Amino acid sequence: MHYSAMPTNIARGYQTGMVDAYDNAPELAVSNGPGTPCRHCLKNIPKGAGMLILAYRPFDGLHPYAETGPIFLCAEPCGRGGGDVLPPVLTTSPAYLVKGYSSDDRIVYGTGAIVKSAEIPDHTAQVLKDPRVRYVHVRSASNNCYLARIDRD
Repeated sequence: MHYSAMPTNIARGYQTGMVDAYDNAPELAVSNGPGTPCRHCLKNIPKGAGMLILAYRPFDGLHPYAETGPIFLCAEPCGRGGGDVLPPVLTTSPAYLVKGYSSDDRIVYGTGAIVKSAEIPDHTAQVLKDPRVRYVHVRSASNNCYLARIDRD
């Protein structure tokens, strides 16, 4: 499995003034520390650091399953997070919403579940065995905010 953060070109766009999914300028705020995960570096934005709050849609097109929601992003450029190991930011809450999507970006019904953070890798491996599933989203279990994408290797 491979964990992927928001693409760098999209993050840089927001960090340099691109409007969000609702055509609004990202809001500039100051992080209060824990609980403000950047969707690009996949780390909590340090307390006192500038952060952007914006509406993000991690899908290419508009359709009924193209969920849009609020996210945090480092205000200054940061390195893209991800890799083959569960990012530490995905262990900062007790559980997350994990659900599979098809190649046409539709939710694959029956794959969505609230999963304990430590169980994300095993649960996702099982979901990705379903041939209908192309990738998985990890979202906040309490707020449904997008956090990261997981693909097969």
